[in-house]
Amino acid sequence: METLISIKPLLAVLVSAIAAVLIMCSYKRPNLREGWSIGAGVIKFLIVISMTPVILSGTVIKYTVFQILPGVELAFKVDGIGLLFATTSSFLWIITTVYSMGYMRTLEEHAQTRYYTCFAIALSSAMGVAFAGNLFTLFFFYEILSLCTLPLVIHNEGAKDWDAGRKYLLYLVGASSSILLGAIILTYCLTGTLDFNKAGMFAGITATTFSGMEIPTLLTIMYFMFLYGFAKAGLMPMHNWLPSAMVAPTPVSALLHAVAVVKVGAFCIVRLVVDVYGVPTMQNLHLGDYTAIIASITILASSAYALTQDNLKMRLAYSTVSQLSYIVLGVALLSVSGITGGIIHIVNHAFTKITLFFCAGAIYVASHKTNISEMHGIARKMPWTIAAFTIGSLSIIGVPLFAGFITKWHLAVGTIETRSWMLLGVILTSSLLNVAYFAPVVYKAVFGTPPADGHEGISEAPYKVLIPLLITAVGTVALGIYPDHFLNLIKVGIR
Repeated sequence: METLISIKPLLAVLVSAIAAVLIMCSYKRPNLREGWSIGAGVIKFLIVISMTPVILSGTVIKYTVFQILPGVELAFKVDGIGLLFATTSSFLWIITTVYSMGYMRTLEEHAQTRYYTCFAIALSSAMGVAFAGNLFTLFFFYEILSLCTLPLVIHNEGAKDWDAGRKYLLYLVGASSSILLGAIILTYCLTGTLDFNKAGMFAGITATTFSGMEIPTLLTIMYFMFLYGFAKAGLMPMHNWLPSAMVAPTPVSALLHAVAVVKVGAFCIVRLVVDVYGVPTMQNLHLGDYTAIIASITILASSAYALTQDNLKMRLAYSTVSQLSYIVLGVALLSVSGITGGIIHIVNHAFTKITLFFCAGAIYVASHKTNISEMHGIARKMPWTIAAFTIGSLSIIGVPLFAGFITKWHLAVGTIETRSWMLLGVILTSSLLNVAYFAPVVYKAVFGTPPADGHEGISEAPYKVLIPLLITAVGTVALGIYPDHFLNLIKVGIR
């Protein structure tokens, strides 16, 4: 595989960091402030897609910023998997910024400059994770992401917000600064490097013991340290921070669930399986089986929790916990189809779930309603919003011609290839549960009897809120019809 040295990955990281400074300096000029966000988003997206032809040709882009220790560098590496995540997050940042302008201004939210600044830093961090060439770089940006999104979670600064913030720090920073960092240090001690390797970073170890512990046992322990250290992925029991974070404004929820935070966690687990342990080591230690069990429990249990939630954002939050584990389950299958299904879900779920959260926010902006039980007949007042929500729901369920179907098709093929019939059952059961918690929302909104006031005074949200959700809804359909671009990136990323 050829290597190209290019500064583009660093530029993709820096552009939103520079924008964050400009946003802070423009706090007295809202239009300019938001213009910096959109401009940086467009530039970042163009930088990212400019690398696509090189990556699809089978070439890897690398760039080293500096070295700390032998084998420990702040370095970037762009491959198909990283480019897939970067393309998705950079595009959705543009859409989310436009949505935020409508949402934040309509509701006259406070601290908007802080909001846009933290958002920009979060996108730099997500880009750093996407293009990380080693575990050190990944950890560095992973931690920055946790810290810069905390002000977004506690944006409203109420008692519930501060409680959510403390839980956010406890789960995310606590897990990463203890067990994740420990796993990274042990990796360096064992291998002398932190660079990713498709063959597996531990493949060259010849010793049988380390500090009196057998190597297979140590690697198994380290794997679970990595797995739960990446708490952003929301695997049970490290999931509870995510529903709690729903106290934040809806654009923040969209960021958490679709653009950056939880996707970073899932992406890190993909890297863990593919580029840290590698498929042969995963198979030899039976780690794929253990991971699949954890993912399956998370998928089914969180879907059951979603059924009990009347608050729309909370239902979507538990849905996210479930859907993230599709990514984990896919890579745990250790087959080409399974891994493909897991990775493509990073894109498919991003477009689908951001659509659903945008719709929830639009309903709140237009009506200040948050509970599903309050939305009977609201489609008569907000037909475009409910139509987009229906598209998102059908995608999560896995109906053909929608993005989610592509995910479930590849996952199902992966389970058949590996003769994992129980996991196929998990996917099918999960789809039924998806129907159970989304169908009532759509049914009540479309066919429900409106309240006595007939939702008086309610109409579609402002166009800056409405247009972004329609764009992402169209994207959800487009990905279901033409997923080839991202599938090609996955092919060159895992070979």
